[in-house]
Amino acid sequence: MPLIECIANISEGRRQDVLDACGRAIAATGAGLLDVKSDPTHHRTVFSFAGTPAQVREGALALFESALAAIDLRKHKGEHPRLGAVDVVPFVPIKGATMADCVALAKDVAAAVAERHQLPIYLYEEAASSPARRNLEDVRRGEFEGLAERMAQPAWAPDFGPAAPHPSGGASIVGARMPLIAYNINLATDRLDVAKKIAAAVRHSTGGFRYVKAMGLPLEDRGIVQVSMNLTNYEKTPIFRVFECVRREAERYGVAVLESEIIGLVPSAAMFQSAAWFLQVSEFSEAQVLENALERIET
Repeated sequence: MPLIECIANISEGRRQDVLDACGRAIAATGAGLLDVKSDPTHHRTVFSFAGTPAQVREGALALFESALAAIDLRKHKGEHPRLGAVDVVPFVPIKGATMADCVALAKDVAAAVAERHQLPIYLYEEAASSPARRNLEDVRRGEFEGLAERMAQPAWAPDFGPAAPHPSGGASIVGARMPLIAYNINLATDRLDVAKKIAAAVRHSTGGFRYVKAMGLPLEDRGIVQVSMNLTNYEKTPIFRVFECVRREAERYGVAVLESEIIGLVPSAAMFQSAAWFLQVSEFSEAQVLENALERIET
């Protein structure tokens, strides 16, 4: 059976009862809930779940049902940009599924959600209806607070649903893409200007790495700042290369890297890349990993 993963981002990271209800709603459909990662400062949670196209479809619909009933963006404040209560819902081909399958699923879910909840939906990445809507940051520009004004422009009518924001849910962005790595590097400083300068140095749109999207954010509850990134092709722009660039850029300002973190799930190959590079292991292969060798015997 083909397997598809959904990595849904909702605008809630503080109320555990809401998050638990969303997780139960997904699991009740038969989709496999793989990971739940919350960030109270970002006020955001990422639900990763997988299954057959039918299971993932029902899981996504259940998440919309649960989250829209509990989240009111008119009362929401967080560091991460957001357009909707259910902000971004990408579908990713995992095994036996194609990108075309994920695009079809994205459009199916978008149509169903728009009709059921009267919620505007924008399609992005591989499912985008135009080049202007392909990049997430372009669709989300202006955020929830600027959504009504933006939607009044004919060029920004939604792909599905009403041509005005949902009062509490805003709008949602649904699409299909290849796996990406949500990777953050925390700096041992409270200087937001430094984080923003480093983000500009590493992100593609301002001259950095081709497959990096980045922004500088404050983590006010910890008194530090963060370079928050999405790595959209770890094979061509590996984690270790981005980490080293951020570390060296930070040194220019007399700032040290405090720690880094991965949000959600990550392909094992990306971690093997970094381990081999930092340890300077020559000709390292995933076949040398004990668990991989045992799996080959078992299968």
